[in-house]
Amino acid sequence: MYFSRNNNNNNNNNNNNNNNNNQHAYTYISMIDYSGQPHYLVAVDCIVFGFDGEHLKILLVKRGLEPEKDKWSLIGGFLGPAESPDDAANRVLKKNTGLEGIYLEQLQVYGAPTRDPIERTLSVGYFALIDINKYKTQINDDFHAEWFLINERPKLIFDHDQMVTDARKKLRYKAALHPILFEMLPKKFTIPQLQTLFEEVNDTKIDTRNFSRKIASTGLLLKLEEKDKSGSKKGAYYFKLDKKKYQANIQEFLNLLPSVKLTEQP
Repeated sequence: MYFSRNNNNNNNNNNNNNNNNNQHAYTYISMIDYSGQPHYLVAVDCIVFGFDGEHLKILLVKRGLEPEKDKWSLIGGFLGPAESPDDAANRVLKKNTGLEGIYLEQLQVYGAPTRDPIERTLSVGYFALIDINKYKTQINDDFHAEWFLINERPKLIFDHDQMVTDARKKLRYKAALHPILFEMLPKKFTIPQLQTLFEEVNDTKIDTRNFSRKIASTGLLLKLEEKDKSGSKKGAYYFKLDKKKYQANIQEFLNLLPSVKLTEQP
């Protein structure tokens, strides 16, 4: 019995030693695996959509470095060593446009091996939504960024055109689920402005009478006493969104865009 117990202890000690050795070996191998891997650059690129009351537009800048220097680009920059992608996107937007505290959502990661001819670079795409008239002077005068009609923009560098296409699809999908399009409108707006925004985002024409009737039937908008008389003497009443009611009656807005399939997210 005594021999048997000692033998078990010896076996246990051997097992413990083996486990410790295995752990050290695993740590060593892991360190080798990390150190032996190639390193890539990580960037963020921001698709900034804006609405000026008539047209859906996109904010672009001329690239300031090679390759593709002086060609039109999305607003972007590299990820800092102590930053998350979200932090970097907010920093890049503020640095290049002065924009902060705006609607900003991550789109997806772009990582084609040949997307940047200089060095392998992964880019995290984001899209932002703003009311152009609220920021127009600040952006144009201080940061030299320029607005372009979404369908008449110049050719962009790298895969930025694909990013814009993907962001627009995502915007259509999200707009059917959440009141995010109102981020591109002033706090008070007219029904014609709202209809134009829907048409621009979805690249389609909507019957005016049907749109007005359907919007009114949802009860999601609060009618104000003021009128916009810039277009006619009669004028058009201003409205604002009742966000609480919107969340409770989301299906009413979905009926305005029957082609949207909620089970097929882009």
